[in-house]
Amino acid sequence: MKTIIQIVLWVGCIALGYLIYNSITGPINFKEVKQERYAQVIAKLKDIRNSQDAYKTVNGKYANDFNSLISFIDTGKYVITQQRDSSFMEFDKAYGIDLLKEVKIIDTLGFVSVKDSLFKKDSRYKTLMDVPTAANGEKFVMKSAFVEKSGYRAPVFEAKVDKNVILYDQPKDLMARENSALSVEEVNGPSIRVGSLDEVSTSGNWPPIYDKKNDQ
Repeated sequence: MKTIIQIVLWVGCIALGYLIYNSITGPINFKEVKQERYAQVIAKLKDIRNSQDAYKTVNGKYANDFNSLISFIDTGKYVITQQRDSSFMEFDKAYGIDLLKEVKIIDTLGFVSVKDSLFKKDSRYKTLMDVPTAANGEKFVMKSAFVEKSGYRAPVFEAKVDKNVILYDQPKDLMARENSALSVEEVNGPSIRVGSLDEVSTSGNWPPIYDKKNDQ
């Protein structure tokens, strides 16, 4: 009986030790996984933003789906222009004399491929819609629209993915805490996103640390 009690106590001690160890290392491991996966997702969201900016430059609005955006990258071209000042004399009927007229002339110098400008020889743009590290091939959700701002109809877009998709295999208690995060050092809210359908903004909701990582 004494031996059995000792075995039970040892098992209890080991279990307690494991729980204590896991309570300490669990959040540390979660943070490492989170930061690594978030960095990959944010890099993809930046590619989406750069591609959307190029689309808007050429078309005056944002793409509403990835097929349109990828097709544009394949075939789209930037127009390279040069603006110069010029002047000429023009007869003014009201005054009956020649008056100097100043104008701005825009010359077209050539065209640059959007694909070469943004991605060079890298073909990663073909999978812009795919969420890195997703377990079941989940895609980013992307939409575009127009909002009224000070009498101006401004184009906007948003691309996002839920944190639960990115951290699908992490402990539920840590995920619940992550989804309610509210800090300047964290990705706030239950999703990672870039752009907004309510505001004229192409910013992401991630902290500066991820910009530094991706720029290294």
